Amino acid sequence: MTDLSFPRDSFPSEPFPSDEQVIAVVRAPRIPDAAALCSALAEGGISLTEFTYTTPDVTQHLERASKAGWRVGVGTVLTADQAERGMAAGASFLVTPGCRPEVAEAGRSAGVPVVLGALTPTEVARAVDLGAAAVKVFPARAFGPGYFKDLRGPYPEVRLVASGGVNAGNAAEFLAQGALAVCAGTDVVPPEVVAAGDWAEITRRARVFTEACAVVAAG
Repeated sequence: MTDLSFPRDSFPSEPFPSDEQVIAVVRAPRIPDAAALCSALAEGGISLTEFTYTTPDVTQHLERASKAGWRVGVGTVLTADQAERGMAAGASFLVTPGCRPEVAEAGRSAGVPVVLGALTPTEVARAVDLGAAAVKVFPARAFGPGYFKDLRGPYPEVRLVASGGVNAGNAAEFLAQGALAVCAGTDVVPPEVVAAGDWAEITRRARVFTEACAVVAAG
């Protein structure tokens, strides 16, 4: 019988994310201090932050946070130009909402991991073929946590990240069902709270989220 599984060398040698269960995804009309935001998130247990191209002046925020030593990436990347500008500003990973071949190529050429978005099993396979370091299943709310268990059946080696509709109430279930990591969006970084620079509230929300996820790690 022909082996139709993905060969081990289909995956980048460095997995992403290798040591984090939670990625904070920031979409806000204004970020007063990106470095301070990352610090607030880290205090609450989230040390990986994705700034998206839907946020004004995103490359400036990437530069400020990365120069302060924080692990940051850029999301909603649709073109190779956006990928290159994000990496030049300090992004250590790229995230797309769907399968974007030119973004995958830009990341691969620069040695920067790319998380490609997908939803269907066919799109997951396509993302792996393009060299995705991980596959972001978006929107995760579409099928719920059980969908990750279903995907793990045919794709046991694929690193899956849950994004879209993930909150403190369901994050642990996504992880338990097979997600390698989850994206924390408005549940942790509401646009209005970020814009107001209420870092204490961001830390509180991050801590609630990570403590919910810790249930899986303890199990």
